[in-house]
Amino acid sequence: MKLLYFLLSIFLCSCATVKHSGFKNQVRTSNCNQGNTYRYSKDEIPVPIYELTIDSILTSKLKISDINIANAIGILDLLPRYIYKLNEVKENNSLQNQIDLITIRQEIYNKIDLASLEISSVSAELDCEEERTSQIASYLKEKEKKTVTRLTVGSIILGSVSAITTGVLLSEKDESEASNIIGVGVGIADAFLGVMMLTHKRKIEFHHTRNVLGEIWRATETSTVYPASIWYYLNYRNPQNKNEKSLREQLIENWKNFEQVSSSNGKSKEESIDIYFGDGGEYTADQLENRANMYDQIESAIKLMKQDLRSVTLSMEYLK
Repeated sequence: MKLLYFLLSIFLCSCATVKHSGFKNQVRTSNCNQGNTYRYSKDEIPVPIYELTIDSILTSKLKISDINIANAIGILDLLPRYIYKLNEVKENNSLQNQIDLITIRQEIYNKIDLASLEISSVSAELDCEEERTSQIASYLKEKEKKTVTRLTVGSIILGSVSAITTGVLLSEKDESEASNIIGVGVGIADAFLGVMMLTHKRKIEFHHTRNVLGEIWRATETSTVYPASIWYYLNYRNPQNKNEKSLREQLIENWKNFEQVSSSNGKSKEESIDIYFGDGGEYTADQLENRANMYDQIESAIKLMKQDLRSVTLSMEYLK
Protein backbone atom coordinates (compact mmCIF):
# COMPACT_ATOMS: atom_id res chain seq x y z
CA MET A 1 0.00 0.00 0.00
CA LYS A 2 2.83 2.39 0.83
CA LEU A 3 4.36 1.68 -2.55
CA LEU A 4 1.06 2.61 -4.19
CA TYR A 5 0.98 5.90 -2.32
CA PHE A 6 4.56 6.55 -3.43
CA LEU A 7 3.67 6.01 -7.08
CA LEU A 8 0.59 8.20 -6.80
CA SER A 9 2.63 11.01 -5.27
CA ILE A 10 5.09 10.80 -8.18
CA PHE A 11 2.19 10.96 -10.63
CA LEU A 12 0.64 14.01 -9.01
CA CYS A 13 3.99 15.83 -8.82
CA SER A 14 4.78 15.15 -12.46
CA CYS A 15 1.46 16.53 -13.70
CA ALA A 16 1.37 19.59 -11.49
CA THR A 17 1.79 23.15 -12.58
CA VAL A 18 4.33 25.28 -10.74
CA LYS A 19 2.67 26.84 -7.70
CA HIS A 20 5.58 28.32 -5.76
CA SER A 21 4.23 31.77 -4.87
CA GLY A 22 7.59 33.56 -4.79
CA PHE A 23 8.60 32.15 -8.13
CA LYS A 24 5.24 33.00 -9.70
CA ASN A 25 5.57 36.60 -8.51
CA GLN A 26 8.91 36.84 -10.29
CA VAL A 27 7.34 35.40 -13.43
CA ARG A 28 4.53 37.95 -13.37
CA THR A 29 6.88 40.92 -13.06
CA SER A 30 9.23 41.96 -15.84
CA ASN A 31 11.73 44.80 -15.58
CA CYS A 32 12.75 44.49 -19.23
CA ASN A 33 10.74 47.51 -20.33
CA GLN A 34 11.65 50.79 -18.67
CA GLY A 35 8.50 52.67 -19.66
CA ASN A 36 9.21 52.83 -23.40
CA THR A 37 5.66 52.87 -24.73
CA TYR A 38 5.30 54.61 -28.08
CA ARG A 39 2.27 56.62 -29.14
CA TYR A 40 2.16 57.77 -32.73
CA SER A 41 -0.32 57.84 -35.57
CA LYS A 42 -0.04 56.25 -39.00
CA ASP A 43 0.74 59.69 -40.45
CA GLU A 44 3.87 59.89 -38.30
CA ILE A 45 5.35 56.78 -39.91
CA PRO A 46 7.58 57.71 -42.87
CA VAL A 47 5.99 57.48 -46.30
CA PRO A 48 7.58 54.61 -48.28
CA ILE A 49 10.27 55.82 -50.69
CA TYR A 50 8.49 54.31 -53.71
CA GLU A 51 5.72 56.86 -53.10
CA LEU A 52 8.14 59.79 -52.91
CA THR A 53 9.94 61.84 -55.52
CA ILE A 54 13.59 61.38 -54.64
CA ASP A 55 16.10 64.09 -55.53
CA SER A 56 18.26 62.83 -58.40
CA ILE A 57 21.40 63.87 -56.55
CA LEU A 58 20.61 61.16 -53.97
CA THR A 59 19.86 58.39 -56.45
CA SER A 60 23.12 59.16 -58.26
CA LYS A 61 25.28 59.03 -55.13
CA LEU A 62 23.55 56.66 -52.68
CA LYS A 63 22.29 53.10 -52.73
CA ILE A 64 18.56 52.41 -52.44
CA SER A 65 19.13 50.85 -49.02
CA ASP A 66 20.89 54.06 -47.91
CA ILE A 67 17.98 56.16 -49.15
CA ASN A 68 15.48 53.88 -47.42
CA ILE A 69 17.23 54.00 -44.04
CA ALA A 70 17.59 57.77 -44.42
CA ASN A 71 13.84 57.94 -44.93
CA ALA A 72 13.23 55.70 -41.92
CA ILE A 73 15.19 57.88 -39.49
CA GLY A 74 14.09 61.24 -40.90
CA ILE A 75 17.19 62.53 -42.71
CA LEU A 76 15.98 62.12 -46.29
CA ASP A 77 15.37 65.86 -46.66
CA LEU A 78 18.68 66.72 -44.98
CA LEU A 79 20.94 64.67 -47.25
CA PRO A 80 20.32 66.70 -50.46
CA ARG A 81 20.88 69.91 -48.51
CA TYR A 82 24.12 68.46 -47.18
CA ILE A 83 25.34 67.44 -50.65
CA TYR A 84 24.44 70.80 -52.22
CA LYS A 85 26.08 72.69 -49.37
CA LEU A 86 29.16 70.46 -49.67
CA ASN A 87 29.43 71.45 -53.33
CA GLU A 88 29.03 75.11 -52.39
CA VAL A 89 31.88 74.83 -49.89
CA LYS A 90 34.10 73.35 -52.58
CA GLU A 91 33.38 76.37 -54.78
CA ASN A 92 33.30 78.99 -52.03
CA ASN A 93 34.97 78.01 -48.79
CA SER A 94 33.54 80.91 -46.84
CA LEU A 95 33.06 80.83 -43.08
CA GLN A 96 29.27 80.98 -43.42
CA ASN A 97 29.19 78.07 -45.84
CA GLN A 98 31.36 76.02 -43.50
CA ILE A 99 29.10 76.82 -40.55
CA ASP A 100 26.00 75.89 -42.56
CA LEU A 101 27.61 72.61 -43.64
CA ILE A 102 28.61 71.72 -40.08
CA THR A 103 25.10 72.56 -38.85
CA ILE A 104 23.42 70.29 -41.41
CA ARG A 105 25.98 67.56 -40.81
CA GLN A 106 25.45 67.72 -37.04
CA GLU A 107 21.68 67.51 -37.46
CA ILE A 108 22.09 64.40 -39.60
CA TYR A 109 24.41 62.73 -37.12
CA ASN A 110 22.12 63.61 -34.22
CA LYS A 111 19.30 61.72 -35.92
CA ILE A 112 21.59 58.79 -36.73
CA ASP A 113 22.65 58.65 -33.08
CA LEU A 114 19.02 58.80 -31.93
CA ALA A 115 18.07 55.97 -34.29
CA SER A 116 21.01 53.92 -33.02
CA LEU A 117 19.86 54.47 -29.43
CA GLU A 118 16.32 53.41 -30.32
CA ILE A 119 17.63 50.23 -31.93
CA SER A 120 19.76 49.51 -28.86
CA SER A 121 16.83 50.19 -26.53
CA VAL A 122 14.43 47.84 -28.33
CA SER A 123 17.16 45.21 -28.74
CA ALA A 124 17.92 45.42 -25.01
CA GLU A 125 14.27 44.77 -24.15
CA LEU A 126 14.09 41.82 -26.55
CA ASP A 127 17.35 40.39 -25.21
CA CYS A 128 16.17 40.83 -21.62
CA GLU A 129 12.85 39.10 -22.34
CA GLU A 130 14.69 36.31 -24.14
CA GLU A 131 16.98 35.69 -21.15
CA ARG A 132 14.08 35.90 -18.70
CA THR A 133 11.97 33.44 -20.69
CA SER A 134 14.90 31.06 -21.15
CA GLN A 135 15.60 31.14 -17.41
CA ILE A 136 12.01 30.15 -16.62
CA ALA A 137 12.17 27.39 -19.24
CA SER A 138 15.40 26.08 -17.68
CA TYR A 139 13.71 26.06 -14.27
CA LEU A 140 10.84 23.96 -15.62
CA LYS A 141 13.25 21.63 -17.42
CA GLU A 142 15.12 21.04 -14.17
CA LYS A 143 11.87 20.23 -12.39
CA GLU A 144 11.00 17.77 -15.16
CA LYS A 145 14.42 16.09 -14.82
CA LYS A 146 13.83 15.62 -11.10
CA THR A 147 10.46 14.06 -11.82
CA VAL A 148 12.03 11.68 -14.34
CA THR A 149 14.58 10.71 -11.70
CA ARG A 150 11.80 9.97 -9.19
CA LEU A 151 9.91 7.94 -11.77
CA THR A 152 13.06 5.99 -12.60
CA VAL A 153 13.72 5.29 -8.92
CA GLY A 154 10.10 4.22 -8.52
CA SER A 155 10.43 1.84 -11.45
CA ILE A 156 13.63 0.34 -10.00
CA ILE A 157 12.06 -0.09 -6.56
CA LEU A 158 8.97 -1.63 -8.10
CA GLY A 159 11.03 -4.11 -10.08
CA SER A 160 13.13 -4.99 -7.05
CA VAL A 161 10.11 -5.55 -4.80
CA SER A 162 8.50 -7.70 -7.48
CA ALA A 163 11.63 -9.82 -7.92
CA ILE A 164 12.09 -10.31 -4.17
CA THR A 165 8.43 -11.14 -3.57
CA THR A 166 8.31 -13.57 -6.47
CA GLY A 167 11.53 -15.21 -5.28
CA VAL A 168 10.16 -15.66 -1.77
CA LEU A 169 6.95 -17.19 -3.07
CA LEU A 170 8.84 -19.59 -5.32
CA SER A 171 11.22 -20.59 -2.52
CA GLU A 172 8.24 -21.44 -0.35
CA LYS A 173 6.76 -23.45 -3.23
CA ASP A 174 3.63 -21.33 -3.19
CA GLU A 175 1.31 -22.93 -5.72
CA SER A 176 -1.19 -20.08 -5.72
CA GLU A 177 -1.53 -17.50 -8.47
CA ALA A 178 0.03 -14.80 -6.27
CA SER A 179 3.31 -14.65 -8.16
CA ASN A 180 1.50 -14.34 -11.49
CA ILE A 181 -0.78 -11.63 -10.15
CA ILE A 182 2.19 -9.73 -8.77
CA GLY A 183 4.01 -10.06 -12.09
CA VAL A 184 1.06 -8.70 -14.06
CA GLY A 185 0.49 -5.88 -11.58
CA VAL A 186 4.12 -4.86 -11.60
CA GLY A 187 4.18 -4.97 -15.40
CA ILE A 188 1.19 -2.63 -15.59
CA ALA A 189 2.69 -0.28 -13.00
CA ASP A 190 6.04 -0.30 -14.80
CA ALA A 191 4.35 0.53 -18.09
CA PHE A 192 2.49 3.35 -16.36
CA LEU A 193 5.75 4.79 -15.05
CA GLY A 194 7.32 4.50 -18.49
CA VAL A 195 4.46 6.42 -20.09
CA MET A 196 4.76 9.08 -17.40
CA MET A 197 8.46 9.51 -18.17
CA LEU A 198 7.64 10.18 -21.81
CA THR A 199 4.57 12.37 -21.44
CA HIS A 200 4.84 14.38 -18.24
CA LYS A 201 5.15 18.13 -18.81
CA ARG A 202 5.18 20.82 -16.19
CA LYS A 203 3.39 24.06 -16.97
CA ILE A 204 3.45 27.58 -15.65
CA GLU A 205 1.17 30.58 -15.97
CA PHE A 206 3.13 33.07 -18.06
CA HIS A 207 1.37 36.27 -19.09
CA HIS A 208 2.58 39.20 -21.17
CA THR A 209 0.21 42.13 -21.54
CA ARG A 210 3.04 43.96 -23.33
CA ASN A 211 3.59 41.43 -26.08
CA VAL A 212 6.47 42.35 -28.39
CA LEU A 213 5.57 39.39 -30.62
CA GLY A 214 1.89 40.26 -30.99
CA GLU A 215 2.20 43.36 -33.16
CA ILE A 216 4.63 41.56 -35.46
CA TRP A 217 2.10 38.78 -36.01
CA ARG A 218 -0.98 41.01 -36.35
CA ALA A 219 0.67 43.59 -38.63
CA THR A 220 -0.82 46.55 -36.80
CA GLU A 221 -0.69 49.97 -38.49
CA THR A 222 1.34 51.44 -35.64
CA SER A 223 3.16 49.99 -32.66
CA THR A 224 3.35 50.71 -28.96
CA VAL A 225 6.50 48.60 -28.65
CA TYR A 226 8.58 49.71 -31.64
CA PRO A 227 9.32 53.35 -32.52
CA ALA A 228 8.10 54.65 -35.87
CA SER A 229 11.51 54.35 -37.55
CA ILE A 230 11.90 50.68 -36.61
CA TRP A 231 8.27 49.87 -37.42
CA TYR A 232 8.73 51.41 -40.87
CA TYR A 233 11.94 49.46 -41.40
CA LEU A 234 10.39 46.13 -40.38
CA ASN A 235 7.34 46.62 -42.61
CA TYR A 236 8.97 48.14 -45.68
CA ARG A 237 8.73 46.33 -48.98
CA ASN A 238 8.47 47.58 -52.53
CA PRO A 239 5.20 46.30 -54.07
CA GLN A 240 6.73 46.72 -57.53
CA ASN A 241 9.00 43.80 -56.66
CA LYS A 242 6.56 40.91 -56.25
CA ASN A 243 9.18 38.59 -54.75
CA GLU A 244 10.28 41.06 -52.10
CA LYS A 245 9.00 40.57 -48.57
CA SER A 246 9.30 42.83 -45.57
CA LEU A 247 11.40 41.74 -42.61
CA ARG A 248 8.20 41.31 -40.61
CA GLU A 249 6.75 39.02 -43.28
CA GLN A 250 10.00 37.05 -43.41
CA LEU A 251 9.87 36.52 -39.64
CA ILE A 252 6.31 35.19 -39.79
CA GLU A 253 7.12 32.99 -42.77
CA ASN A 254 10.08 31.49 -40.90
CA TRP A 255 7.97 30.87 -37.80
CA LYS A 256 5.48 28.97 -39.94
CA ASN A 257 8.02 27.09 -42.06
CA PHE A 258 10.02 25.93 -39.03
CA GLU A 259 6.77 25.09 -37.20
CA GLN A 260 7.41 27.51 -34.37
CA VAL A 261 3.75 28.42 -34.68
CA SER A 262 1.88 25.15 -35.01
CA SER A 263 -0.15 22.66 -33.04
CA SER A 264 1.90 21.33 -30.14
CA ASN A 265 1.51 19.80 -26.71
CA GLY A 266 -2.09 18.91 -27.42
CA LYS A 267 -2.95 22.46 -28.43
CA SER A 268 -4.38 23.49 -31.77
CA LYS A 269 -2.64 26.04 -33.97
CA GLU A 270 -5.21 28.65 -32.94
CA GLU A 271 -4.53 28.01 -29.24
CA SER A 272 -0.78 28.30 -29.83
CA ILE A 273 -1.30 31.61 -31.61
CA ASP A 274 -3.41 32.88 -28.70
CA ILE A 275 -0.67 31.97 -26.22
CA TYR A 276 2.30 33.37 -28.16
CA PHE A 277 0.67 36.49 -29.58
CA GLY A 278 -2.05 37.18 -27.04
CA ASP A 279 -1.85 37.85 -23.32
CA GLY A 280 -0.31 34.47 -22.52
CA GLY A 281 -1.49 31.41 -20.60
CA GLU A 282 -0.09 28.06 -19.51
CA TYR A 283 3.33 27.46 -21.06
CA THR A 284 5.44 24.32 -21.09
CA ALA A 285 9.24 24.55 -21.02
CA ASP A 286 9.39 23.80 -24.76
CA GLN A 287 6.94 26.60 -25.53
CA LEU A 288 8.93 29.03 -23.41
CA GLU A 289 12.13 28.10 -25.25
CA ASN A 290 10.31 28.61 -28.54
CA ARG A 291 9.14 32.04 -27.40
CA ALA A 292 12.70 32.95 -26.40
CA ASN A 293 13.88 31.97 -29.89
CA MET A 294 11.26 34.27 -31.42
CA TYR A 295 12.57 37.17 -29.34
CA ASP A 296 16.06 36.45 -30.62
CA GLN A 297 14.91 36.35 -34.25
CA ILE A 298 13.14 39.72 -34.00
CA GLU A 299 16.19 41.22 -32.31
CA SER A 300 18.41 40.00 -35.16
CA ALA A 301 16.09 41.55 -37.76
CA ILE A 302 16.08 44.91 -35.97
CA LYS A 303 19.86 44.93 -35.61
CA LEU A 304 20.13 44.83 -39.40
CA MET A 305 19.27 48.54 -39.20
CA LYS A 306 22.71 49.11 -37.70
CA GLN A 307 24.31 47.85 -40.90
CA ASP A 308 22.27 50.29 -42.98
CA LEU A 309 23.07 53.14 -40.58
CA ARG A 310 26.75 52.36 -40.97
CA SER A 311 26.37 52.23 -44.75
CA VAL A 312 24.69 55.63 -45.03
CA THR A 313 27.26 57.12 -42.65
CA LEU A 314 30.13 55.81 -44.79
CA SER A 315 28.40 57.08 -47.92
CA MET A 316 28.36 60.56 -46.39
CA GLU A 317 32.07 60.33 -45.68
CA TYR A 318 32.80 59.34 -49.27
CA LEU A 319 31.00 62.47 -50.49
CA LYS A 320 33.71 64.73 -49.10
